[in-house]
Amino acid sequence: MPAMTLLLLEALGALLLFIFIVWWTMFSGRRKGELPESVEAEKQAAVRQEQTPAGADPDGSDRGDGSGPR
Repeated sequence: MPAMTLLLLEALGALLLFIFIVWWTMFSGRRKGELPESVEAEKQAAVRQEQTPAGADPDGSDRGDGSGPR
């Protein structure tokens, strides 16, 4: 088999693998679609709470000068 044919077959294989990976990442999501907005909002709130340091106000009003929220 000529070398050029082998290179073309290898390129075709790489292209097919790339297309399969893109297809897999696009269409292998949740069975019933995306989560409802309420569930997404709860997840985001939980993440924000985890990122808030202990003892600080979650709205960022704890500036240490006693002035309270702006």
